[in-house]
Order: sequence, then C-alpha cells, then structure tokens
Amino acid sequence: MDAKKAAILVVVAISLFYVITQPTAAADAVQGIFGWLRDGAEAIITFLKNLFA
Repeated sequence: MDAKKAAILVVVAISLFYVITQPTAAADAVQGIFGWLRDGAEAIITFLKNLFA
C-alpha cells in the first residue's frame, strides 16, 4: 500500500470515528465548511460582476 492510499484510509477512518462519536459537532463542522465555500463563491461572483459592470 502506498503512502497516498494509507493517508486517505487514515483520514476516512478518523472522519468516520468523529461522525460516529460526535455527530452534532460533525454536522456543525460540515455546515461551517459549506458556509465558507458559499461565502467564497459569493465573493467571486461579486468580483466578476463588478469587474464586468
């Protein structure tokens, strides 16, 4: 098993452990990530609108 596969396996295992042991905190973390992505996308859209306006 190469290092990349091992790293992915470790990340998946830790993520599953986190979701199983602390589902509310995991949901909050996912909502935070999606909020951050949404804010970033909105900022890019605003930039492009202002650039071509």
